[in-house]
Amino acid sequence: MNKNDGMNYAPTGKPQPVVKPGEFVFAAAALDHGHIYGMCNGLLEAGATLKWVWDADREKCEAFARQYPQVNIADSLATILADNEVQLVAGAAVPAQRCALGLQVMAAGKDYFTDKAPLTTLEQLDDAKAMVAHTGRKYAVYYSERLHVESAVFAGQLVKQGAIGQVIQTLGTGPHREGQGRPGWFYERREFGGILCDIGSHQIEQFLFFTGNHDATIVASQTRNVNHPQYPNFEDFGDALLRGDNGATGYSRCDWFTPDGLSTWGDGRLTLLGTDGYIEIRKYVDLTRGEQDVIYLVNRDGEFRYPVAGQVGFPFFGELILDCLNRTEHAMSQAHAFKAAELCVKAQMQANATNGGA
Repeated sequence: MNKNDGMNYAPTGKPQPVVKPGEFVFAAAALDHGHIYGMCNGLLEAGATLKWVWDADREKCEAFARQYPQVNIADSLATILADNEVQLVAGAAVPAQRCALGLQVMAAGKDYFTDKAPLTTLEQLDDAKAMVAHTGRKYAVYYSERLHVESAVFAGQLVKQGAIGQVIQTLGTGPHREGQGRPGWFYERREFGGILCDIGSHQIEQFLFFTGNHDATIVASQTRNVNHPQYPNFEDFGDALLRGDNGATGYSRCDWFTPDGLSTWGDGRLTLLGTDGYIEIRKYVDLTRGEQDVIYLVNRDGEFRYPVAGQVGFPFFGELILDCLNRTEHAMSQAHAFKAAELCVKAQMQANATNGGA
């Protein structure tokens, strides 16, 4: 796992299989973003069997096969879609192309698991909803900054237990390191969807989850290109303010300004304010301590620090597998996944309008 490069950050955990080998078979397709490795790690640790990989770029497939030598390289996406053993296809296509891939996968009778952002326009959202309704297949989303971060998982458990009462506000920061060698699509808003649609999707999904909201309004949003004049269609800063149906609010900020001296790709944090206390999640680094996955909790019982790396695991992946097998919704409801996607697109659209762009 490369902790300095967010694009290739692929967490690993302890195996927690929920199925036996061969009981749940999946494939990987469209390897445009390195998150595909984290997605596959999570599924494999939960007991899934990886059978195929496909990408139009053969070199990407060969690199993937070096990481997962058990996989077969398919000669086309059609090969994967025609294989009746494959129950789910995991994909990390260019964001603007993720919905189109998902429509093909679901039309072939398979569940779809995509990297965030799961889509980039409201028209794509309508198409995805229609295909889900028509096929009964799942359009699952890898919102990794909550699902694949042990401190975020633990915070969810604390909130469920009532450790801070009702969550009334979230304050999230999602700084990222740009790094070297980003592909061309990364700098084109039409392709990556805009900063609030892309990396801002984590923040909006977390707001819905931790506050228990099923819907929200974008109160304000904005984006800027501060320091990338050579890429006029890129955004390196964005923030948004949301208000949920239950009155809770959420502010989040995303940027591409992680300094070179930081030990990881981004000092991602989330603070949850509750009626009886607050939680701060320091996901990737607790500055000067050299630790990740640290929770600070303050409530009526006192002040607490929980370093939870390696102790919590990632239950989402096993739950997703069982949801696919049993047609349940324990890992994440389809409505939640789509609502987060909708709000990300709307936040981006509102910011675009404010900026005078399309």
